[in-house]
Amino acid sequence: MLTPAKKEFIEFMMSADVLRFGQFVTKSGRHTPYFVNTGNYRTGGQIAKLGDFYAALVKEACGDDFDAMFGPAYKGIPLVTAAAGALARDFGIDKPYFFNRKEAKDHGEGGSIVGYKPKDGDRIIIIEDVITAGTAVRETMPVLKACGNVKVNDMFISVNRCEVGQTPGKTAIMEVQEEFGINVHALVTVQDIYEYLKEQGTYGEVLPAMEKYMADYCVL
Repeated sequence: MLTPAKKEFIEFMMSADVLRFGQFVTKSGRHTPYFVNTGNYRTGGQIAKLGDFYAALVKEACGDDFDAMFGPAYKGIPLVTAAAGALARDFGIDKPYFFNRKEAKDHGEGGSIVGYKPKDGDRIIIIEDVITAGTAVRETMPVLKACGNVKVNDMFISVNRCEVGQTPGKTAIMEVQEEFGINVHALVTVQDIYEYLKEQGTYGEVLPAMEKYMADYCVL
């Protein structure tokens, strides 16, 4: 259901040129009529506002029932930083955050983790941009497990593309839930984006392409 909050987030992504419509190819090789590139957030105001959206979703889903927040390199780094700041500012939930380097550092303190150092028993939430095939999650979990015996129950993303993963009939998000026991919470879904475009009445060319894409690749 397209709520006012979801509508606001979709318009926010469009105004930042993060949500775009046209002809694109995803990492998995699928031709898609829409694309989400969180790398296009580039101002202080945009990243602050994005942090507010994520913080509200974290508060709604988890409250303060977690120990630390993780942002996978690279796009998760500004996202987790903004979300942690907004949680403290907006809700008084002041939690540590951390992220990884893709390349381990061989000088100074060394290692690949920056920020909070997780310990056994910690409940970690992941802040990420989108899940298409679930590849990033499969790369992230070994990084977290290498830090200690941590538990990851929840992950927060901007857009749930609802796309089929490696198993027919199951989305990548369903697979992540089954494989790792992680509940994935999205600010909006592809269905929300489609409903928004339909409501606007000015996206006649995009709608049929969206419908075809959803019929071919999405599990709704």
